[in-house]
Amino acid sequence: MAKQKTQNEPFALKKYSSEQLKGALRKMYLIRKFEEGAENCYTRGLIHGTMHLSIGQETSAVGSCMALAADDQITSTHRGHGHCVAKGADVSRMFAEFFGKETGYCKGRGGSMHIADVEKGNLGANGIVAGGIPIAVGAALTSKRLKTGKVVLCFFGDGANNEGAFHESLNMASIWKLPVVFICENNKYGMSTSVERSTSIKNISERAASYSMPGVTVDGNDFNSITQVVDTAVENARRGNGPSLIESLTYRWRGHSKSDRNRYRTKKEINEWIDRDPIVRFSSFLIANSVLNADDIKKIEASVEAEIEAAIEFARSSPDPLVSDVSRDVYTEVQA
Repeated sequence: MAKQKTQNEPFALKKYSSEQLKGALRKMYLIRKFEEGAENCYTRGLIHGTMHLSIGQETSAVGSCMALAADDQITSTHRGHGHCVAKGADVSRMFAEFFGKETGYCKGRGGSMHIADVEKGNLGANGIVAGGIPIAVGAALTSKRLKTGKVVLCFFGDGANNEGAFHESLNMASIWKLPVVFICENNKYGMSTSVERSTSIKNISERAASYSMPGVTVDGNDFNSITQVVDTAVENARRGNGPSLIESLTYRWRGHSKSDRNRYRTKKEINEWIDRDPIVRFSSFLIANSVLNADDIKKIEASVEAEIEAAIEFARSSPDPLVSDVSRDVYTEVQA
């Protein structure tokens, strides 16, 4: 018999079913295990190049995407694996992309920083800081002009809020009342520079006032809080009331990239955030509200580990691209 929902229940319990909440937890584990798997493959020399891990930020990605319909869209960042999984990506194809295989989302051409899954509404990660913000505005303009009803979530980091593309995009989105929600995942550092040293205001969300849109700062590691704030912003955009700016406070446990030696922050700071693991926090929330128990969590984690193991094997055994196809999918404009 279904549990009776009450007025005083947390937003997430009122909004989502038990199955949806369990699915959200599984996605968080899938993000964590995917990135740990990718990191392990890199260490073993199976993956080349660099990568930017979002371990510690899983709730921000999954919680934000809970408000989206299947055909809504997102744009992402160089730290975009979590957003990709949160929007429903197949981790086998993601690993294949990492391994440079033909079965990858971008046929092995994009790698870690440029995975796109257009069928699921993920318009792509982006190696350029703030590069996805104007793309999101373009997608939202398309939605409005064609009356598709789609809302666009635009993820970016705290470093992007000082780029010109950020300000130009927010201004344009506000003028035209576009259905886009800007989500700044503030993980405290843009590469090695702290947000306190790079940004003149305490809360990045305060910049929303300059563009006549709602601005909210929220604990991005708290599932209940982030889902409620993003749900409100998405519904506001869907009703034609224009954009919002959300600052999601979170933290990356790993360095900026694989070459980062973490000399700009202390072990004490990192460990304090690890002790506040957002996945453990959400699991405790679900247990406390009788959505699942400790055995359920173990089963979810085990199933995710099996999926990741199979995904890596799929990637390793997939075919390499043919040298003869080096120019395939490369386009240029020929002037008359």
